[in-house]
Amino acid sequence: LFLAVCAVGIGGTFQYGYNVSIINAPTQHIHKFLNETWTSRYHKELNPDLLTFLWSVIASIFSLGGLCGALIGGSMAIRLGRSGALLMNNIIAILASILMGISFPTGLFELLIAGRFLIGINSGIGICVQPLYIGEVAPKHLRGGLAMGTSIFLTGGILTGQIIGLRELLGGEKYWPLLLSSSCFPAFAQLLFLPWFPESPRYLLIDRGDELSCAKALKRFYGSSEYQREMEDIQRECFALDGEKPKKPWQLFTDRGVRWQLITVIVMTMGQQLSGINAIYFYATYIFEQAGILAEKIPYVTLGTGVCECLTALSCGLLIDYVGRRYLIIGGYLLMTLWCTILTFSLTYQDLYSWVPYMSMTSIFAFILSFGLGPGGITNTLTAELFVQSSRPAAYMIGGTVSWISFFTIGMLFPFIVNGLKQYCFLVFLLECFFVAAFIFLIIPETKNKSFLEIKKEFHKLNFGRNA
Repeated sequence: LFLAVCAVGIGGTFQYGYNVSIINAPTQHIHKFLNETWTSRYHKELNPDLLTFLWSVIASIFSLGGLCGALIGGSMAIRLGRSGALLMNNIIAILASILMGISFPTGLFELLIAGRFLIGINSGIGICVQPLYIGEVAPKHLRGGLAMGTSIFLTGGILTGQIIGLRELLGGEKYWPLLLSSSCFPAFAQLLFLPWFPESPRYLLIDRGDELSCAKALKRFYGSSEYQREMEDIQRECFALDGEKPKKPWQLFTDRGVRWQLITVIVMTMGQQLSGINAIYFYATYIFEQAGILAEKIPYVTLGTGVCECLTALSCGLLIDYVGRRYLIIGGYLLMTLWCTILTFSLTYQDLYSWVPYMSMTSIFAFILSFGLGPGGITNTLTAELFVQSSRPAAYMIGGTVSWISFFTIGMLFPFIVNGLKQYCFLVFLLECFFVAAFIFLIIPETKNKSFLEIKKEFHKLNFGRNA
């Protein structure tokens, strides 16, 4: 079971984290490549505004590809199966790596744009299908911890990208095409290892009606003596669904039986993206400079933020099945509210005392730890738990779409927010974190150690009233 989580993770959310991270290191080298290519092609200098536009397209087309991936990920998971969709997804990653790798020797920056778009599609599918597979193969008493594999591999991808992107490794001017095309290695690793593991047992029985394959898969995951209890749980869900086919995303919006589950996923997903985590990374370099850290040393200090995220994802994975989902996610958002307050004050009085920049640094690391302990990891876990089999792929498609649109929106609007509000931008994120914490406290029941049918019953009162 543990190895299966690793096999789906390496080509799933790891790719997302890795490809978000590696684009930062070669920024200057790509600018130079765009300038040189434009000059040799058109025999004139590239306009600075056009250079900014081209760089923005290369950086942001990834999120547009992610949106497309989220829209098709659920359908792929239904047609090809969970592991089948992930295996097919690696073909997209390998093609993207080839296009990005040959863009420099061919002098075609258009290939770089196409490659970033394709790797975005790969990430969008991976972040949709991987938690779907893990949520369905995990027994309910381990579901939270195993589902945190999604977040652990994502943060592991970010940290790996930060390390590989150092100028001593592949972040130098000679090697940046290799850096961008290195995402083929996780894809090859998944193509090699994932076929050794069974398809999701829930998918085999409920969607395919293949009881024999389901039993064989459960024996592989849980052992011959333990699989029967899980088999009975899947059969109960299959009986309750009574042959109901997988739903399309638009059908969830008209289904009163999943109304509050859907609202919850949308609020949590938007809350995760708009929480201020991107603002923290944006301000990190400025704060490290104010603390007296030399500019050439900042990439190594930034590694500390990646290590923080990895450690909190691991900690959350260990705690989630003991503490519960509600306490961790509400606590995470409230702590983020506190650190936003402290950071606003410390940035305002940055120049008054020599120790204030160090308080800002502490706040940055504490904010990242709080994000990883709650919102960063548990959002995806809850999406898997709030829906039964027929609604789950569509829910991930909606959640993924909201996530990528929010990601793109904050990327476009964030520079204007920072320029307009300066350090007071964290007051906006403070309010957002507080309201999401309040929503979760009032609406979401604890899902720890509950079957999908039991969780559905909890929401039945919300969806149809107390007397239903």
